[in-house]
Amino acid sequence: MQIHVSGHHLQISDSLELYVKTKLLKLEHHFQNIINTVVILSVEKGRQKAETKVHISGGEIYAEAESKNLYKSIDLMIAKLDRQIIKLRDKKIGKRHLRN
Repeated sequence: MQIHVSGHHLQISDSLELYVKTKLLKLEHHFQNIINTVVILSVEKGRQKAETKVHISGGEIYAEAESKNLYKSIDLMIAKLDRQIIKLRDKKIGKRHLRN
């Protein structure tokens, strides 16, 4: 999986990029068909926002989260992505079992 992390009004440090990448790599435990991921971290007037697009085989998943702490925003975004990927995986598994 390719991961691209960028910042909007924010300089991305190596530790912040590593934090995002390690969190995103955990998503592959649920769904292995992730092609690439684009993460945009931004800061505006005290709001710290994390948003991402995950390109998977057959579609795209989008999630965003805001809070006063950037690390908390990243954690909330990852939790949303995790729920969406599990839901998608369960749908695909369900369709496979219906065909048989």
